[in-house]
Parts: sequence; structure tokens; C-alpha cells
Amino acid sequence: MNKYHNELTQREKDMLKLRRDSDTKATELVKMEKMLEQTKNLLDKKTESPLDSKGYQENMEDLEEKVRSSRRYRRNSLHHTQMLESQMKTVKGELVGTLDHLQELRNVLRRSQQKAEERKAAMEKLAAGLR
Repeated sequence: MNKYHNELTQREKDMLKLRRDSDTKATELVKMEKMLEQTKNLLDKKTESPLDSKGYQENMEDLEEKVRSSRRYRRNSLHHTQMLESQMKTVKGELVGTLDHLQELRNVLRRSQQKAEERKAAMEKLAAGLR
């Protein structure tokens, strides 16, 4: 009887072990099913994303065009600034020349006014001498 009892105990232990193993496997199976579902969802999102990636690509192309446009605008602005600086130097040179010419004319005018005043004074002396 003892022999049967040991055999029965051993079989009960094996059965408990099998139950634990099956519980563990069932839990692992549930986890794997969840992972499979998540993977499937990610895959579905990936297959839907060509529209998104197309939008992303269009957005990137728009950004690249804006960068190119900004660079062109910057080059054009730089060129325009250089032209304006060159024109400003030319105008400044002309202004310096004009200022010099005006100073010469002012000096000529002063001398003419001095001579006119001297002649007027001489004429007044002559007129006073003739009276």
C-alpha cells in the first residue's frame, strides 16, 4: 500500500507541476497575444503611414524650398546692399566735390562783395569830391 501511496503522491506532484506549468504557459500565451496585437497595430499604422510619410515628405520639401528661397533672398539682399553702398560712395564723392565747388563759389562771392564794397566806397568818395 505504501508503494501505491508513494506512486499516487508522485503522480499528484507531477500533476501539480503540470498545472503550474500550464498556468505559466497560459500567462505567457496571453502576454504573447497582447504583444502580437500591439505588433499588428503598429504594422497597421505603418501601412497607413505612407500618407503620413507623404505629408512628411511634402512638408520637408516645403521647408527645403523655404530654405532655398531664404538663401536666394539673402544673396539678392546682399547684392542690393552692395549696390546701394557703391551708389552711396559715389554720391558721397559727388557731394564732397559739390561742397568744394560751393566753398570756392562762396570765396569768389566774398571777394566780389569786397570789391563791390571797395568800389562803392571809392564812388562815394568821388561823389563827395565832386560836390
